Amino acid sequence: MPARTPADPRPHRIALVCFPGIRAFDVSVINEVWGTDRTDRGVPAFELRRVAADAAPVPMRGGLALAPDRTLDWLARADLVLVPGLDDHLTRAPEPVLEALRRAHGRGTTVAALCGGAFTLAQAGLLDGRRAVTHWNLAEDLRARHPLVTVEPEALFIEDGAIWTAAGSAAGIDLCLHLVRTVHGAEAAATIARSMVTAPFRTGTQAQFIEHPVQRTDRDADAIASVRAYALRHIGEPLGVGGLAALAGMSARSFARHFGAATGTTPLRWLLDQRIAAAQKLLEHTDLPMPEVARRTGFGSEITMRQHFAARLATSPRAYRAAFTARKADRPVRQRRAAEPG
Repeated sequence: MPARTPADPRPHRIALVCFPGIRAFDVSVINEVWGTDRTDRGVPAFELRRVAADAAPVPMRGGLALAPDRTLDWLARADLVLVPGLDDHLTRAPEPVLEALRRAHGRGTTVAALCGGAFTLAQAGLLDGRRAVTHWNLAEDLRARHPLVTVEPEALFIEDGAIWTAAGSAAGIDLCLHLVRTVHGAEAAATIARSMVTAPFRTGTQAQFIEHPVQRTDRDADAIASVRAYALRHIGEPLGVGGLAALAGMSARSFARHFGAATGTTPLRWLLDQRIAAAQKLLEHTDLPMPEVARRTGFGSEITMRQHFAARLATSPRAYRAAFTARKADRPVRQRRAAEPG
């Protein structure tokens, strides 16, 4: 996303692109993440606008209609442009919308599409030569209709050249929370996730679905859930697959299969993701020294933590802390200016 300076007092500007055929579910997700005021709980202020070619209500399935409040020119002011999925993935966006998306990306604005919205970005030519993902049931059609796109059929969401695409339904929630986390930090994303009663952290590399799921009993599912809860409570301890499997009363191989069926990822990858998320929160909200942050989150050493931050977040723990320290210091200025008349 475009760089934000500490002196910039305005809220993060989000454009929801509207045209006939967009999915009401995705519109609702976008509104729930960015359209609800949670500043009383420490979440930054957002300015979400419904952007369309004109002011006419945009029809959606089920007798719903969406009222635009800005025209496509507003994309020039946006920090993030969001394209919802489509009820029919072959729906073609109006040419003014496609051209506005091209201009927005040309200016360096981050553009993201949920579910079948990847077809809209492909129609605009924005996915040519890039990696992208869509709902697993639409992946082959996207590949066939847009051969210049490298379709990744299994990921939940993916980024290539400041363009994000996501798989179906729940993956759109994951992408939206990830985009919040990227700009505003793990705690802001977790606060939004808690209010939505959804999982706060699923990485884009997790599988969309399991083709041949492991047959699980309720006891197996309860055991996996219990072990995950235990790991989160003891995130600073040296946890391994063998020890977690023993807690579940399973062999390591059986535990890994059942864990993958429940989460779409491996125990070690899941554990690493949780350690990174825990470290992000400590870096955002404490001044603990780096070795202590590494110890409390189970990395063992600052060097190991730094290596994993570089691999997963393309930054260092120190740079991450510095960025969010600047944003925290600027928040009172933003809130004061927002409250000023005029």
